[in-house]
Amino acid sequence: MKKLLLLIAGGITFIIAIAMVGPIIGLAFSALLIFLAMHFYVKSKTTFSKVMWIILGIIGVLSAISNIPAVIGIVAIVVLYVLYKKWKDEDVKVDFPKTTKKDDPFTNFEREWSNLTK
Repeated sequence: MKKLLLLIAGGITFIIAIAMVGPIIGLAFSALLIFLAMHFYVKSKTTFSKVMWIILGIIGVLSAISNIPAVIGIVAIVVLYVLYKKWKDEDVKVDFPKTTKKDDPFTNFEREWSNLTK
């Protein structure tokens, strides 16, 4: 029964992911357009070229906003990956990077203070 539910959920998720391929490609193109506009804006020397790169960047931002449904497709792809891992009875583990640094002075101070007060 569990495999049947995973198969049905995977089928629905696959259909959603396939339906969102167009917006995902559009969002990727928009991100590329924004990146190129920012890159060439920084390298441009004349005011005219800076204005043209700003206009191209605004077009990219508007295109990215119109492709926001692509986020649903990206989530569907992630869910499809998790369902695939569950189908193969593998563990799904997400490791988030630690936000604290080892060289953080406040953390080092707290650790040293606790060592001194013992």
